[in-house]
Amino acid sequence: MWEPFRSAVILVVLAMLSSLGSIAPAFADPPPPDLTRLAWLAGCWERARGERVTHETWMAPLGGTMFGMSRTVAGGKTTAWEHLRIEVREGAVFYVAFPSGQAETAFRLVEQSDSVSLFANPEHDFPQRIRYKNLGAGEALVQIEGELDGRLRVIDFPFQRVPCPGS
Repeated sequence: MWEPFRSAVILVVLAMLSSLGSIAPAFADPPPPDLTRLAWLAGCWERARGERVTHETWMAPLGGTMFGMSRTVAGGKTTAWEHLRIEVREGAVFYVAFPSGQAETAFRLVEQSDSVSLFANPEHDFPQRIRYKNLGAGEALVQIEGELDGRLRVIDFPFQRVPCPGS
């Protein structure tokens, strides 16, 4: 006699718990991602190889964004440039590159420590991953990597911190 009643009570309790479960996540959202672990990148960086010089400059994180730019000069002429930004959106951190007038491409932050930030976009042709490493002592390593012509390719760009123009 009590068995059908007990089953009904269990179903009602489960339904109540289930509805509470849909409310609880609204209060359990993690804080939004921030860019403080990338603050070391702010400032001016240089990579010089013979007469080919690349400068990369980053603004400090503020308002959920970091803006950057890169310019490569060889033989007295600009041969490549890039508008860059790192931004918080859709609850994640993205590295967005707009190189030499090509289409803008976003890479999602997939790994981070105090010294390494790895951004990835597996759908992009090349690179699929961009890694920024703080090597300390005013040195940084930027790596681009991914599949190219069926082979894994990693290209290193070592940079030295330099004074920003006008500072």
